[in-house]
Amino acid sequence: MDLYPDEVYTFTPKGKVVVVPAGATPVDFAYTIHTDVGHSCVGAKINGRMVPLRTKLRTGDIVEIVTQKDHKPSRDWLTFVKSPRARNKIKHWLNEDQRVRAVEIGRKLLEREARKFKVPMSQIDDQDLGRIAQEFGVATAADLLATLGHGKNTAHQILSKLAPGFAAPPETEPGTASKSGEAGMTDAVRKLHLTGSDSLQVEGQNDLLVYRARCCNPIRGEEIVGYVTRGKGVAVHARSCPNVQNLLYESDRRINVEWSRAPEGAGQAQRYPVKIIVHCEDRTGMLKELTAVISDENTDIRAVDLSRDDEGEAIIEFVVEAEDVRHLNRMVLGLRRVEGVRQVQRTQKV
Repeated sequence: MDLYPDEVYTFTPKGKVVVVPAGATPVDFAYTIHTDVGHSCVGAKINGRMVPLRTKLRTGDIVEIVTQKDHKPSRDWLTFVKSPRARNKIKHWLNEDQRVRAVEIGRKLLEREARKFKVPMSQIDDQDLGRIAQEFGVATAADLLATLGHGKNTAHQILSKLAPGFAAPPETEPGTASKSGEAGMTDAVRKLHLTGSDSLQVEGQNDLLVYRARCCNPIRGEEIVGYVTRGKGVAVHARSCPNVQNLLYESDRRINVEWSRAPEGAGQAQRYPVKIIVHCEDRTGMLKELTAVISDENTDIRAVDLSRDDEGEAIIEFVVEAEDVRHLNRMVLGLRRVEGVRQVQRTQKV
């Protein structure tokens, strides 16, 4: 320890030595073991005891990583990881995930523009997109669609290169001013195809790309409001979201949204991840009683994080799956009835 003060020597449950930087956390430990272990990390035990992922490791600690299949890294991890390997792996995954989403959105925007000008998409493939990609400063078809998804180019610009004879601007009616800027964008987005968000629909529109805003993660039953974004469709916020007031200064970008009816006989209803924070006594059996309450509501727990405040009170963060506001309220009420629970609250950001 005197010779290497900047390193911490930890152990796996089987006794293998794992060297991590001073101040490292279980997430650094997980990525040192293997990239897939880091990506799927949902919890950790130090010396046999569950601890928060941001806990600092000490020399001699025996660390066991709890993983979950299909779990993905969190951007919040970047605020406390110490090792360059962990930081680079997390950033790489986040960039790839963002790119995949941008490519998907870009393809939908291009399809929407093609329908607008009656250009058959069967005549446009990735080879055609790759042919014109260099004209937009990128190398491949996927890169071109990603720039469209990020809002760096417009679908009309790309379609004009692919099918110049079709993509002529539509004639405007006499006495009608041409639409541009935000208003024009609103009309364009109104015709996007709705996929991956079957529980949301735009009032009067059934073919619109809609997604739940990450800042508040609204769930079925909450009052919601839509906001037209640049190149990404309509972001749906909870009306109580603190960002809503700032976003809606531009009234022409506001759009009415509503929860669609859940289809009857379709099996299990769609569920949404919700974070619940419980402040309670730090006593034996408390975690078992709390998880039992959640399980009784026939739902899954995606993640658990434990910590303590300065007064020794336990703070337990659950990420659970809720069908709607009523389902969530039943869980919250059940948790509040557990002996020793001081406070139960939902945080909008997961």
